[in-house]
Amino acid sequence: MEVQALLITFREALEALLIVGIITSYLKRVDHREYTKYVWLGAGLAVLASIGVAILFQVVFTGFAAMGSEIYLKIGIMIVSALLLTQMVFWMAEHSRDMKQNVEGKMDQFITAGNVAGMVIHSFLVVLREGVETVFFFAAITHGNIGAAIQGWGAATGIAIAALVSYFFFKGTMRIPLKAFFKVTGAFIVLIAAGLLVQAISMMQDIGLIGSVMPHVYDLTWLLPEHPIDYEHYVRDHGVAPVFSGEVGVFLKALFGYSAMPSLEEVIAYIGYFAVVYLLVTSRRGQKSAVVEKPAIAALEEKAKNVM
Repeated sequence: MEVQALLITFREALEALLIVGIITSYLKRVDHREYTKYVWLGAGLAVLASIGVAILFQVVFTGFAAMGSEIYLKIGIMIVSALLLTQMVFWMAEHSRDMKQNVEGKMDQFITAGNVAGMVIHSFLVVLREGVETVFFFAAITHGNIGAAIQGWGAATGIAIAALVSYFFFKGTMRIPLKAFFKVTGAFIVLIAAGLLVQAISMMQDIGLIGSVMPHVYDLTWLLPEHPIDYEHYVRDHGVAPVFSGEVGVFLKALFGYSAMPSLEEVIAYIGYFAVVYLLVTSRRGQKSAVVEKPAIAALEEKAKNVM
């Protein structure tokens, strides 16, 4: 859980800090430092609002738990989080290149109109979006115990690393190709999303919400049990220890949704998820190349006409 929390908070906090940093750096560059305080005001209000969302979410979850329906909320959170994480990766991959120009363009509009409220609201919404997403993802990886993720070392470390990277980035001492950076972190986020999806399917099968054609496609407990308890049971039943400890299995299950005895539906969902992501990636690349090629083809056709 802590590694998941670190990756999620690092990614979300860095995205928010980069955008706020772009805004404040631009305001200084165009000699409008007086507006900087309004940007930070919006960001600060968004942090407070995100904390409020976390508290509200926890209250709602506690209510579901009191009614004995928290398992359904957990499943829903996992599925929605998997979709949101995937969407977040694709959105950032598409907008990371033009992020700076888009943000600076909006600031130009606000400065020209003297729209202080617009600056506050813009920075508020940018940071709030990342905060709400973080709350939702924390609920998914902790099965509803958001406080555990917030209080753990993973969240604090992720925020600290994001702050350091942002500081050195804007000081000019660290050169980061944002597109490549978000590709690498996006790959880990996609793995987390796939794990959440598979865990949701496993939970639905555990409570009988859906059935299974083949409950156990294979059994890797001899190699890597999911939990220390599974490790102990294997030693008790077979007289030999598995190759790897159950602690490793817990770590991989929390991070990537590892299962020592997956059902056929879990395997299909895991492979199918990556197949869909691959198809989406290749289709978007095809669309981009087509957009680039059209002007070039048109120019060649125009040249041919002139020659004739």
